[in-house]
Amino acid sequence: MPIAPKRMPFFNHIDELRRRLMVVVSVLAVAAVGLYFFTQPIFDWLVAPVLPSLGDTAITSLRVFDPMMVRFKVALWAAIVLTSPVTIWHTLSFFLPALKPKEQKWFVGTFVSMIVLFLAGVMMCYVMILPASFSWLIDQAGGMMTFQAQATDLITVISYFLIGFGVAFQTPVIVFYLTYFGVVPYAKLRENWRVIWVVIVVVASMITPDWSPVSMGALSVAMIVLYELSMLLVRILMSKKIAAQRAADAEFDDDEDDDES
Repeated sequence: MPIAPKRMPFFNHIDELRRRLMVVVSVLAVAAVGLYFFTQPIFDWLVAPVLPSLGDTAITSLRVFDPMMVRFKVALWAAIVLTSPVTIWHTLSFFLPALKPKEQKWFVGTFVSMIVLFLAGVMMCYVMILPASFSWLIDQAGGMMTFQAQATDLITVISYFLIGFGVAFQTPVIVFYLTYFGVVPYAKLRENWRVIWVVIVVVASMITPDWSPVSMGALSVAMIVLYELSMLLVRILMSKKIAAQRAADAEFDDDEDDDES
């Protein structure tokens, strides 16, 4: 779908949004139906990081409809990841006409960055977080109970982990554009870094599907590192704008002092 013209009536924008949503949903549905027939290798790949934590425990289904629901969930979550470039492309394309020509040049770079960051978050979770988190969670059973892995629960938790980390890794893009468009000035973010870090820890605890210190701690550290890297990127790419903002703030403070005197 081509990028919409810059000037459109309000209801035309709504219609444009509806068309893009239909494309995204249609692509997602087709991908999910196609992947339904390949759920066995996808399922094996998803549970591979947590199998050592399960030990000799067999993965079971308790209800008649569970096998079908597990295959459906596997296909749907895999389709969400597989079609994420399409979703990101249409999301950016919808907002692109509102940008200036100079800003529109960042479209491809932003698109590629979001894809790379999403996949980086998914792979970090898959390789590092899932094995450690599941080991810690299962160990909480201690001698009080016997853990029995249920396929529906297992796939749901693993999918939330992977998608959550992929979304959380969009932090640099969000910070960059919030700063660039002046929603939050760079100086405010830099001065209040302690508050930002606390907010990141809270967000990390909300994104992760469990309360284990392993997953929350790892995601918090990753998001803080990404945040600081994004602030460095903003400082490099927007040095002139930051300097102008500081000069304007200093002039405003001087004017206030003159008025008080």
